[in-house]
Amino acid sequence: MIHKTWTETATIKKVECVHADAEKYVVDSVLTPGKVYEVKNETEEFIFIIDNTGRIGGFKKDYFKEV
Repeated sequence: MIHKTWTETATIKKVECVHADAEKYVVDSVLTPGKVYEVKNETEEFIFIIDNTGRIGGFKKDYFKEV
């Protein structure tokens, strides 16, 4: 149940969104290209950030670059 405390955990690193053009899902309403987000957790394929809705969201790493 670690996902319930991600909003209060320390930031791992910061990433900048480079695009919001998803092949399969609509992410342009929760990600803003050019905006810097704080990474709360990370796996091999996904980054978990607090998105534009104010909630934790998991996104593929190819939407971001490290700051």
